[in-house]
Amino acid sequence: MHLGNLRTALLSWLSARLTGAEWLLRIDDLDTPRNRPGAEAQTIADLQWLGLLWDGPVIRQSERRGLYHSLLSALRSQGCLYPCHCSRRMLADVSAPHGAWPLYPGTCRGLAPDWGARKGRLPSWRLRLPAGRLHWPEQGQVSSSNLDGLSEVGDVVLRRADGFLAYHLATAVDELWLGITDVVRGDDLWVTTGPQVALMQLLGCAPPSYWHVPLLLDKAGQRLAKRDGSEGLERWRCLGGRAEGLIGQWAAQLGWLPAGAELSAEELLAELKCRNSMPITPEGSRLIPKQ
Repeated sequence: MHLGNLRTALLSWLSARLTGAEWLLRIDDLDTPRNRPGAEAQTIADLQWLGLLWDGPVIRQSERRGLYHSLLSALRSQGCLYPCHCSRRMLADVSAPHGAWPLYPGTCRGLAPDWGARKGRLPSWRLRLPAGRLHWPEQGQVSSSNLDGLSEVGDVVLRRADGFLAYHLATAVDELWLGITDVVRGDDLWVTTGPQVALMQLLGCAPPSYWHVPLLLDKAGQRLAKRDGSEGLERWRCLGGRAEGLIGQWAAQLGWLPAGAELSAEELLAELKCRNSMPITPEGSRLIPKQ
C-alpha cells in the first residue's frame, strides 16, 4: 500500500477505536491477474509496523467466491441482470473505481438476452438498476449523500466478461454479510458508493455509514495511486524513519498536532480520546464524535 492507503487505514482504525467498534482487515484479492506476489504479506507487515492491529482473523475475498456466485446466480434468475456484449473499444476503460464515473449508456439493456459467447467472448453481466434515488448516511461534509440511479450511476458490471467477479458485487456483499456499520475510505471512492448502495437496496438491506476522508497528495498536488507506483513505507524505513515519526507527520498534516510530533498509534488514540473527537481540517471541518 502507498502512504495514502496507510493514512486512511490509520483514520479508519482510529474511528473504530474511538467508537468502541471492531476493526476488520479484508483482503480484496478476487482480481487474480493483478495480485502481486507478497502483496498481502507486505500489507499485513505495514499495518503491524504502524501499530494498527485488527480484530479477528484476516478476511480474504478469494475464500468467499461461493457466496458471491450464489448471489449472482440468484440475481440472474430473478431478472435483475442482463448480458452485455459491449467491448472496451466501445466503452471507456473501467478497470478501477477512480476518477470520473463511466456511466453505461444502456446499449444492451433492452435487447433480447444472449448469454452465449460471441466471437469467442462471453458477455459481462450488468445489474439492471431500477429508477429512483440512492441514499446513504455520510459522515463529514460532502456535496451530497445521494445519487440518481439511472442518470448518475447506471447499470454497473457485476461479473466481467473474463469471468472475474466485479469490485462492486464483492464489496457490497461483504459489507452486509460481515455486519459492517461504518466504512472509512478515501473521498476518491465517493462515487462508487452509488452502485454498492444500489445492490444493497436491491437486496432489501440498509447500507452502512460512510466517511470519505481527504486524500494524501504528493508534492505536485496529485493523489497517490498504486498504479503509478506511489511511495510506500520502504523508502521511509530505508532512511531510518520510525512509525512514530510518520504517524506524527500525518497528525500534523491533519491539524491535530504541531509539526515534528512523534507518537504511536495508541498514543494518538489517547490524545483524541481526551479531545472527545477526531477533526480533520485540510479540506473543511469534518468531525466524528465519540459515541
